[in-house]
Amino acid sequence: MGIAEIVGVVLFVAVLSLAYFAWRRLRLLRAGGVHVALRLRQDDSGRGWHLGVGRYQGDEFVWFRVLSLGSGPNQIITREGLEIDDRREPAASETYAMPTGSTVLRCRSSTGNEIEIAMGPDALTGFLSWLESAPPGRSIPWAS
Repeated sequence: MGIAEIVGVVLFVAVLSLAYFAWRRLRLLRAGGVHVALRLRQDDSGRGWHLGVGRYQGDEFVWFRVLSLGSGPNQIITREGLEIDDRREPAASETYAMPTGSTVLRCRSSTGNEIEIAMGPDALTGFLSWLESAPPGRSIPWAS
């Protein structure tokens, strides 16, 4: 096999991968998804953000990373016990990895795990509404 065939195969695989990522993202957005950036650990340098698509499924907010070959969600956030600890504007070093006009929420679950979520104004309104709503008789800690 010559070098031209190897380059051709590599280019073909790259194009197929890009097409798959684009198809997956569009499918998630059409199924009610919103653009959300997520970071699982605190980092003052602005690193660690991953762009993805979030979608509500009952009491869960499931998040799919944009550049992932997996078909299932990469992170599942449950409404029960989730509290917002802080709300802030993104630092200049963070804006590269977030949707336009994002607000960053630092959230803590009942198990003590912390997560940061960045989303635009429309997605933020929906997320806060989802977080504050609950079936009758169930208390949800009020979030900022």
